[in-house]
Amino acid sequence: MREVVIAYDLGTGGIKSSVVSADGEIICSAFVAYQTYYSAGGWQEQAPEEWWDALIESTHRLLNKKEVPPESIRAVAISGHSLGVVPIGRDGTLLRKKTPIWSDMRAADEAEEFFRQVDYQEWYEATGNSFPSACYPLFKIVWYKRHEPEVYEKIHKVIGTKDYCNFRLTGRLCTDYSYASGSGAFSLSTWQYREDYMKMAGISPAVFPEIIPSDGIVGEITREASEATGLPVGVKVVCGGVDNSCMALGAKGTAEGRMYTSLGSSAWIALVSVHPVLDFTYKPYVFAHVIKGMYASATCIFSAGLSQQWVRNTFCADLVEQEKQGKANAYEVINRLVESSVPGANGILFNPSMAGGSMMEPTPRMAGAFFGLKLEHTRADVLRAVQEGIAMNLRIALDVLCKYRKGTERMLVVGGGAKSPVWMQIFANVYHLPIETTSVNQEAASLGAAALGLNGIGLWKGYEAIDRIHRLEQTFLPQEEICRIYQLAQKRFGQLVNYIAEMNN
Repeated sequence: MREVVIAYDLGTGGIKSSVVSADGEIICSAFVAYQTYYSAGGWQEQAPEEWWDALIESTHRLLNKKEVPPESIRAVAISGHSLGVVPIGRDGTLLRKKTPIWSDMRAADEAEEFFRQVDYQEWYEATGNSFPSACYPLFKIVWYKRHEPEVYEKIHKVIGTKDYCNFRLTGRLCTDYSYASGSGAFSLSTWQYREDYMKMAGISPAVFPEIIPSDGIVGEITREASEATGLPVGVKVVCGGVDNSCMALGAKGTAEGRMYTSLGSSAWIALVSVHPVLDFTYKPYVFAHVIKGMYASATCIFSAGLSQQWVRNTFCADLVEQEKQGKANAYEVINRLVESSVPGANGILFNPSMAGGSMMEPTPRMAGAFFGLKLEHTRADVLRAVQEGIAMNLRIALDVLCKYRKGTERMLVVGGGAKSPVWMQIFANVYHLPIETTSVNQEAASLGAAALGLNGIGLWKGYEAIDRIHRLEQTFLPQEEICRIYQLAQKRFGQLVNYIAEMNN
C-alpha cells in the first residue's frame, strides 16, 4: 500500500483536492465550487463555512474511490488564496458568516489614514505588499474595528483562508510565514510581524496568529473533524502556504533565480530568490516563500484568461453554442483561428487591462482596448491580437524581473493557457525565450502543497524531487524572423498603454 498525502488547493473559485503519492504522482482529484458574494460598495466576500463544506465534500469524493484506502493517508496540506481576514472569537466561534476575500477593497479609507502616518514607499519596501493597499488584512481589521465594533471586541485571532480549514481540522489557530507575509504587517527582512504598524493602525498585535513553518505540523485530525471528513483520527495536518508561494514551489521554484509564468484567469511571472525584488516604480508584489529564507517576487496582469474568456463569449458565441451541442471545444476552435492569422494580427493591437491596471501599469484606471481595426480585418485577426496582447503585457512584467535576474535561458509556463500550442509559440516569440510546458501544468499549487505535506512528515527530505516530477512535454523555440515582428509591435504596444493611461487618468 502506497503512502499518500492529500493536497488541497483552496482557490477563489473552489477547492481542488488531490491524492498525491510519495513519488509525486497525482492519483486522483475532486473539485467542488463555492460562491463569491458581491454587494453594494464593491464588497467581495466568501463564507468560510462553505470552504469547510467544500473540503468535506471533496474529501468524501476522494475516499469513495477504491484507489484511496483511508489508512494510506499520512498527512494533509493546504494551499490557500491570499489575504484572508477570518475573525475567530475567544471561544473558537466564527464571528462573521462571510468575510472579505483578497480582492475586496472596502478598507480604502482605513489604508489612506494609515499612510498619513507611515510613508507608503517605506511600508512597501518593508512588506513587499503591492496589491492596492486596501486589499491587505491590516486595513480590513481596522475596518472591522470601525464599522463592526461588536465583532472586533470579540476577536481572539484573525486568520487566513487555509488557516481556517486547518483550525477546523485540528483546533489550532496559527498560520505560516508565506501567508503572514501578505498581512500588511510583516517584515520581509526579519520574518516577523511589525507591531509598530499594527499599533499605528490602532489594532492589537494579539489578533494576529502564531507563525510556524509552512511544512510544520499544525496538529492531527481531531475526532470531530474525522467524523465530518472521513479522514482517520491522527492524520497529520501540515500548515501549508499561500497560493502564490505553493505554486512557486510546485513550478520548480526550489533554487535561486528560477522563474515561471502562470497563465490563468489572471497571470503573473514570479522569480524565486534569496532576495526580494522591491522596485518602487513597478512594485512587484512579494510573498515569503514556503521555503524559509527565500522569496517569491512577482509582476502580474489582472485579466489574462479573463480577457480570453471575454472575447470567446463576445465574439465567438456560435462556437460556444456548438460546444454545448457536443462539437469541438470553443477554445480549441479559437486556437485554430488564431493560427490562421499572421504574427502581428495584421496590425491590430490589444491591451488586456479589462479588469483595471495592476501595480506595474501606469494607473489603476487602465482599460482594455483594440487599436488599428480596419474593415478588412477578420475574427481570426482579433482573436490573435488578444493572445498577442496578453503576451506583450506579460513581456513588460518579464522585463521588470529580468533587471534583477540576468541571463534567463528559458521559461516554464503553467496554468490553463499552457494547453494552447499556438499561444505558447506566441509567448516564445514575444519573450524571445524557449517556452517549456510540463506534465504538472495546472497542478502546480497542488504539487506545492503536497510537497509541503510530504516534507513535513519526513517522507521527503527537501524539495529536490519536484524537478523529477516535472516531465517535459513540449518546448517552443523563438523564431527569429517573427521575434523581430514582435519587437516592433512591443514598442507600439508600449505607446498604446501610455495613451490609454493618459486618457483614463
